[in-house]
Amino acid sequence: MSNRTERDPLGELRVPDAALYGIQTERARLNFPVSGMSPLPIFVEAIVWVKKAAALTHKETGRLEGRLADAIVTAADEVLAGEHRDQFVVDPFQAGAGTSHNMNANEVLANRANELLGGKRGEYDPVHPNDHVNMAQSTNDTIPTAIRLAVLSLLPDFLHAMRVLADSLLAKGHEFDLVLKSGRTHLQDAAPIRLGQEFTGYGHTVERSIHRLESSAQWVAELNIGGSAVGTGLNTEPEYPRLMIRHLRAITGLELKEGRDRVQLMQSMGDLAAFSATLRTYAGDLNKIADDIRLLSSGPTSGLAEISLPAVQPGSSIMPGKVNPSIAEMVNMVCYQAMGNDLTVALASQAGELELNVMMPVIAHNLLFTIQIMTNACGIFARSCVVDIAANERRCREMLERNPAIATALAPMLGYAAVAKLAKEALQRRMTVRELVLEKGLFSEEEVDSVLDVRKMTEPGS
Repeated sequence: MSNRTERDPLGELRVPDAALYGIQTERARLNFPVSGMSPLPIFVEAIVWVKKAAALTHKETGRLEGRLADAIVTAADEVLAGEHRDQFVVDPFQAGAGTSHNMNANEVLANRANELLGGKRGEYDPVHPNDHVNMAQSTNDTIPTAIRLAVLSLLPDFLHAMRVLADSLLAKGHEFDLVLKSGRTHLQDAAPIRLGQEFTGYGHTVERSIHRLESSAQWVAELNIGGSAVGTGLNTEPEYPRLMIRHLRAITGLELKEGRDRVQLMQSMGDLAAFSATLRTYAGDLNKIADDIRLLSSGPTSGLAEISLPAVQPGSSIMPGKVNPSIAEMVNMVCYQAMGNDLTVALASQAGELELNVMMPVIAHNLLFTIQIMTNACGIFARSCVVDIAANERRCREMLERNPAIATALAPMLGYAAVAKLAKEALQRRMTVRELVLEKGLFSEEEVDSVLDVRKMTEPGS
């Protein structure tokens, strides 16, 4: 592989001739061979959106020569169309603040813009990565802006996947509305419930998380672009923040707001930490739903087996015919990853000092990765599991009839102590509560049918 020599304030370094990136990116590539991962594609797109908007802004104000701005915009559009993605090579675990990610974008766009203008890679003439692509910018305002743009751009697909999941759970709630079964608390038999009520509850849980995420995202939409190095706007024009927001809105289609206090937005990653915490809350709820579905489908002979899940793959390499709740298990794993990612975001968010939080690269990677995997998990859960869940009505009814907690309906008439004694005796003698009440002559058969109507027990009333 042939190389070219580039120079920066630290000296000279050889860079592959074929690389669109330059010396600062190459230093980062050599300094941080940590995870073997490349930056997430959405994070690349987001930083390129910022560079494109800046070129358009500076062209509009006359600060950047039109032909240079146009070349940068064309280079940015190529990246956004999917070209040159292999040129973004900095490991997510890199130097603080994201300077390496920012310079990777600056160098790629500068080299490509120069090619478009007839220049050569590595010469940075007439377009320079710092002077032109990074004009009026600092890593300290471009990276937080890019993170916010990336979060907001991923959010619609995530919310759609959540709505699909919520709708599929609510549809099962309607389908299973007449299926009576034992409720359970503390993993012990409890008062009757309808299978449909359980699934409707799951659907409403997902809906509530949708509303929480939408609310939290409103804070993420406020950008600190134009804050420059410490939030004060050094080397920026007064109209720069307003024009940047306008161009970013047009480029991304997102509803964005100019930061009211760019110093505050540079000091604090609190908005992103709060959004991550909302994701963690949803991950906890989603994990519980997946756990419940695994539990309700356990068996088929020695578990609850109140529902049946679609078979998506063989469940064992040694036990023929075994089928596992594979999709729900995947959802569990995603939720655990999401909750762990949030801990990273939380710790990194509180690690900022004075005018800057230097842990932004790890915040970006974990937050965006969480949204991506949870989006995929919700969609897969809905279409490959929930929509084809079937109720085992006979099994539900059999266990409900043996449930001593049915005796709870007798408490208003016989008192708590007497009913507790009945429930215990029914369990010891392996009788149903109905059979025991009739044997003891406590009520007539007609009265027992009315009082121990389990369908009525699943609604308010006494």
